[in-house]
Amino acid sequence: MRDLRVAVVCMQSYYGHTEENLARIESYIRDASGNNAHIICFPELSITGYSIREDPLPHSQFIPGPLSDRAVALAREFKLVVLAGMLERAEGDSIYITQLVAGPGGLIGAYRKTHLSAQEQKLYTPGREVKTFAHSRCRFGIQLCYEAHFPELTTIMSLQGAEIVFLPHASPHGRPKEKRGSWSRHLPARAFDNGIFVVASNQVGENGTGLSFPGVIMVFDPAGKPLYEYAGKTERMIMAELRQEDLNKARGHRMRYFLPFRRPELYGAVSQSR
Repeated sequence: MRDLRVAVVCMQSYYGHTEENLARIESYIRDASGNNAHIICFPELSITGYSIREDPLPHSQFIPGPLSDRAVALAREFKLVVLAGMLERAEGDSIYITQLVAGPGGLIGAYRKTHLSAQEQKLYTPGREVKTFAHSRCRFGIQLCYEAHFPELTTIMSLQGAEIVFLPHASPHGRPKEKRGSWSRHLPARAFDNGIFVVASNQVGENGTGLSFPGVIMVFDPAGKPLYEYAGKTERMIMAELRQEDLNKARGHRMRYFLPFRRPELYGAVSQSR
């Protein structure tokens, strides 16, 4: 990993209002590019909005398609990597909660949410692949909201070479300080146990379907210490400096970098169903 600057966005996204959402996304990308960001991360389903009550099919699109093409065009124009969420239509009537990864060279890939909440399972299809993505300065993984509660995902991504895990959320209900308190319990452990940076952000405000999101941004270093944070009721973008020195320090500590000392021959029960 080399030093990089990440723009982390806490954004309001109206369900089904893709043009309005894309206009806000473009504005943030423009600002991030002007601040020399290498990567910009938007919340889960930032392009299409989030719903657990309505049929997602009318607002979903294939990838590639018009929505993903717009994200790619913005990444090309402003010369940075864009992580933005959309409802992805796939085989049959399958709808995935997907985070696009677009860069100056085109569409890098997409991550489909693998672990769905009980309410999401009624509407969406779970992804089947845990993977990471390459950037010229780092390798990173993506987990979406509910997935942060499954520590195995972070370990797998770290073993795949991830130095950063981005955690875009669309997590409704509660107040900003309450959500910040919740994240403060489990996200530092994901960073500390795996020696990685963790970058998380939530949607904010009403989304037009009766859901309201508390605005939160949190960034942790590989020692699990908070580097940047925001908790509030309005949109916000934070420019986060992630330093190679911090990663090297954590992974060079013989007592605090745990992955090299794993004993996977003991972990068979982790993959077994209850």
